[in-house]
Amino acid sequence: MRHAPEELLRRAPGNAVVLFNSYAFIFAFLPVVVLVYYLIGQRSDTLSAVWLAVASLFFYAWWSTEYLWLLVASFTFNYAAGFALARAKASAARRAMLVAAVALNLAVLAYYKYANFFFDLLTGLGAPAHHLAGVILPVGISFFTFTQIAFLVDVWQRKAAEPKFTHYALFVTYFPHLIAGPILHHGEMMPQFRDRATHRFAAENLSVGLMVFAIGLFKKVVIADGVAVYSDLVFGSSGTALTMVDAWCGALAYTFQLYFDFSGYSDMAIGISRMFGIRLPLNFYSPYKASSIIDFWRRWHMTLSRFLRDYLYVPLGGNRKGKARRYLNLMVTMMLGGLWHGASWTFVAWGTLHGLYLVANHGWRAARRRFPGDRAAGSSLLGRAAGRLLTFVAVVVAWVFFRAESIDSALRILEAMAGMNGLAPAPGAVRTTYHAAQMAWLATLLAVVWFLPNTDQIMERFTPALPASEQTAIARPLRFLQWQPTWAWAAAFCALATASVLAISRESVFLYYQF
Repeated sequence: MRHAPEELLRRAPGNAVVLFNSYAFIFAFLPVVVLVYYLIGQRSDTLSAVWLAVASLFFYAWWSTEYLWLLVASFTFNYAAGFALARAKASAARRAMLVAAVALNLAVLAYYKYANFFFDLLTGLGAPAHHLAGVILPVGISFFTFTQIAFLVDVWQRKAAEPKFTHYALFVTYFPHLIAGPILHHGEMMPQFRDRATHRFAAENLSVGLMVFAIGLFKKVVIADGVAVYSDLVFGSSGTALTMVDAWCGALAYTFQLYFDFSGYSDMAIGISRMFGIRLPLNFYSPYKASSIIDFWRRWHMTLSRFLRDYLYVPLGGNRKGKARRYLNLMVTMMLGGLWHGASWTFVAWGTLHGLYLVANHGWRAARRRFPGDRAAGSSLLGRAAGRLLTFVAVVVAWVFFRAESIDSALRILEAMAGMNGLAPAPGAVRTTYHAAQMAWLATLLAVVWFLPNTDQIMERFTPALPASEQTAIARPLRFLQWQPTWAWAAAFCALATASVLAISRESVFLYYQF
């Protein structure tokens, strides 16, 4: 049985987690941490880093002091393992150390996240029933585990080494990314922690950070939480008596809910971090503008895609061992990527479906290389629009499995989306779109995700854009939509912040907190 993020937090052994979109965080925790960070940073870079690490541990302990030991034990063990790996000479010994350290990390993750899933699987195969009733999924365990596995592999490959325990502890526990990502690379964070300028106050960092945070907060509490009610009605119905219109409205509502929830979280994490003078990597870049599934995975949860590519797909052989092996590697990578999101067959189905999408996409690209005329047609405006529409529909279909409580529920909703229950609503049917206004709202959100610039584009003069190798064909926003430190944008910030603060709900948990 899958649980909503709110239920997981209610089942936690301690208090509720400090949410980025809570009054306690916005008006107490964050201002105090930022202020003390810069006051200490005037005297000592090391002490300001220590303060930030301690504040991050407090942030985590607010959710559960009982699981604080697990986080501390995790980064202490992995620091020691990385330290030993960096100094070991014999290649066989280094490989054995790496395998043992990674295996221990995965074993801990598997126990907390997948133990009951595997027990249920064995029960279905005839084994005696068993359940670990006291096991609660620690918040953020998938993210801090993957972050540290990447660090260990990089140390083994002589790409990284961290002699300073304080900085490593901050790297793992850094609260803007601790709970729901992004998954960080050691090499992109440590130079910033060591840079003296990072620990000195700069008005630009604060103003840019506040604006990005406000945009993310608005996405979460106004848009994502506002559209959630429509998706909950459909997915809570298990597909019973749904018409085609209702099913599609529910699927689209969840598609936009997840988009603005995760995009909002990513913006808020980047904005918070920028207030400390630290730049997190982009994790979200207009994925619904993608014109192919390959392009979609370059834009959605970008740091997870990077991790799966570098530490799973490539070690499996990537595309170096022929087409058949390449497609098998894609399938395995995406299936495991689906399972990473949660211990449920619906996540496995979602990952498998995206694996099939990627195989078909790569196969189609390989076939098109033989026909130059088709390539030219595909690069046209009409071809890109058709690709975007097809990709979007494929993603919406896959999200049904991602959200549904079971495979059967997902299949019933998909049957309704295919029109098997009829187009018009029947008497007594579950309704999500009581008025045309709700359908117009969904259409408006579609226009927003397809045609408006994303946060990084709005802030592109003051935040790093994507590297040239990651750039996609998205037009530069109009000049008046590019943020500037002006009174007009200050008024926009106040409007966004006020609307968001008034819309904050106590139960408004980020969807990715459950992963």
